[in-house]
Amino acid sequence: MVLAELGGRITRAIQQMANVTIIDEKALNECLNEITRALLQSDVSFPLVKEMQTNIKKIVNLEDLAAGHNKRRIIEQAIFSELCKMLDPGKPAFAPKKAKPSIVMFVGLQGAGKTTTCTKYAYYHQKKGYKPALVCADTFRAGAFDQLKQNATKAKIPFYGSYTESDPVKIAVEGVDRFKKENCDLIIVDTSGRHKQEASLFEEMRQVAEATKPDLVIFVMDSSIGQAAFDQAQAFKESVAVGAVIITKMDGHAKGGGALSAVAATKSPVIFIGTGEHMDEFEVFDVKPFVSRLLGMGDWSGFVDKLQEVVPKDQQPELLEKLSQGNFTLRIMYDQFQNILNMGPLNQVFSMLPGISAEMMPKGHEKESQAKIKRYMTMMDSMTNDELDSSNPKVFNESRMMRIARGSGRIVREVMEMLEEYKRLAKIWSKMKGLKIPKNGDMSALSRNMNAQHMSKVLPPQMLKQIGGMGGLQSLMKQMGSGKDMMGMFGGGDK
Repeated sequence: MVLAELGGRITRAIQQMANVTIIDEKALNECLNEITRALLQSDVSFPLVKEMQTNIKKIVNLEDLAAGHNKRRIIEQAIFSELCKMLDPGKPAFAPKKAKPSIVMFVGLQGAGKTTTCTKYAYYHQKKGYKPALVCADTFRAGAFDQLKQNATKAKIPFYGSYTESDPVKIAVEGVDRFKKENCDLIIVDTSGRHKQEASLFEEMRQVAEATKPDLVIFVMDSSIGQAAFDQAQAFKESVAVGAVIITKMDGHAKGGGALSAVAATKSPVIFIGTGEHMDEFEVFDVKPFVSRLLGMGDWSGFVDKLQEVVPKDQQPELLEKLSQGNFTLRIMYDQFQNILNMGPLNQVFSMLPGISAEMMPKGHEKESQAKIKRYMTMMDSMTNDELDSSNPKVFNESRMMRIARGSGRIVREVMEMLEEYKRLAKIWSKMKGLKIPKNGDMSALSRNMNAQHMSKVLPPQMLKQIGGMGGLQSLMKQMGSGKDMMGMFGGGDK
């Protein structure tokens, strides 16, 4: 994961400071120097890093802090808020409105993944009830129209382009006019990739913008761009009114700090990040949850939002009722495994849980975890209804385990491993017993009844220590705006 190494290094610097008996100027400087090195080695531009270090020192004035203050907590919060500030220009991006035509123009360097991102952006809004359409105004790259056509057909999104017309301005205008007549409310124009040295292509980009009058210009940027990011992004901003940024290839192993620099250069918010080639590997970018996940602190609200997407509204009250009773059966485990698989890529899901930073979820491990979940579900498919509805693992004697193993094509040892996982999750689930459930059974309302006391029971001791104990947990919940925690259902607890 891009920026995972950076997040890991910043987290370790904070932890090392936490182990110091007395937090003085020396300890603070050592922590800040390590963070500075990490940012510079991740390709964040020097002026940004220098400004961040100065700001943290202004916020954390150790001489002015009274003896009763938790200095470590104040330093952590200062680092968190400065990282957020680096990624947040403080102004929202244009948001398209349904039933009213909005034109969005995509610009960026060649090879940044613009054409794929255009389709992902259209697909995301299509799922939200918009009527998107794609226009290919990239006449510079051979195969650009073929790629857009293929992607759009797969996603069932209308598209426009030409194999014969070489004027991108004419194609863009014709495409926009056509889709306006067809009452499309989100018209996306894909342009040729270019870099700041190509004056003719920048002129072409300006002409397309003048002709189509886009409501929003999105700068698509490859996360692996490095130190050149600031200059390139600034060149785009000077040519067209860049209003938002989308960062692609966030699933790679690049340093990724250039992405932070680009946000500063364009003074435009990041609205999405691309985390893979597939259509669903596209996340809405929200600064605080992103920085929180980067530092291994989790993203409760994102986790519950994803859960709400996959659990039908009518099933939510029943699920929450079972949660409050603390009675965990194999059938519940099966249903929750099904929900996990429907929530999208596992590394995205698990990075939302506190204590699990992106650095701890290597690329290969994700496929391995997914295969294990599917293997467990296959074994449960070979169980009887009584076995699935039992909350007593002692009913599984040797002959039953042999029958389940034969029926699922696995070995007895794997069935025993699955039952051990069940016992572990049942232990975590039981800690949620007595949780006050909202009358309407709505998961989003659960957060109002979920306090730090409940969450501290669910979190394993090492995670709770990393967050900073009960005080840190309360602070985190306050920072994130809620304490939504469904982690107990998904094995985010102690082993």
